[in-house]
Amino acid sequence: MNRTHHPVINIPNILTMLRIAAIPLLVFILLSPTREAGFWAAALFAAASATDWLDGYIARRMGIVTVFGKFLDPIADKLIVAAALIMILPFGRVPAWMVLVILGREIVITGLRGIASSEGIVIQASDLGKFKTIFQITAILGLLLHYDYNWFFGISHPLLHVNMHNFGMFFFWIATVLTVWSGIDYLVRFVKIIGR
Repeated sequence: MNRTHHPVINIPNILTMLRIAAIPLLVFILLSPTREAGFWAAALFAAASATDWLDGYIARRMGIVTVFGKFLDPIADKLIVAAALIMILPFGRVPAWMVLVILGREIVITGLRGIASSEGIVIQASDLGKFKTIFQITAILGLLLHYDYNWFFGISHPLLHVNMHNFGMFFFWIATVLTVWSGIDYLVRFVKIIGR
């Protein structure tokens, strides 16, 4: 069977590597707990999250899915999420146990994926995992912005008042539940497939 070999350096993989390269800058910005730092951190995190969708779209559209890309892409996602959550921990913006649950799940599932891969088995990501990622990104954006905002296209009104920390925590609770749920779901599927 002939296999098409694609170069490791291609547009999707470059986008993934840029996402990893953004992590030190995100960490540097989040050394400060100010509103301005939170805004720039949120902007950087949003841009990095957009490249996560974009690199996958381009890879599928251009038919240049590589083993390197499949390996690096989920690692880049986990690293930038971990960096954002760890950097806001000292500011008391998020409970440490929730961060532990989220990062612990990622470490366990990454280990299980490695075991499955070594056996030549690919366990596809479920819709639960995709929803978990969406809620995590939304929550982290809110937690990075953190402060109260009371404007909408230059209009200030009490009904337009938004506390971004509460917004972020609302979605973070959902993300944590989905993290546990999707982790258990993956573990069950892993045991069933490996058991065969």
